[in-house]
Amino acid sequence: MEIYLKKLLFKASHRGTKEMDIILGNFAKTNLETMDIDNLKLFEELLELPDPDLYKWFSSEDSNIPKKFLNLVKEISN
Repeated sequence: MEIYLKKLLFKASHRGTKEMDIILGNFAKTNLETMDIDNLKLFEELLELPDPDLYKWFSSEDSNIPKKFLNLVKEISN
């Protein structure tokens, strides 16, 4: 499990844009160890999405967030 968490932290902190490195990396550092396996898998799936789409969701430029990601995006945004 430790290797899986390190992999997610690395992916969250080494994105294509500095903004997403900060947003996702900080969330990962703070929350990964307390997340259950279902939320970890959802976060991993979120990390596969393109940075421009994610940035629009986190900056409220786009409210068309897929339902399965809605709660996670809200949590990351807070």
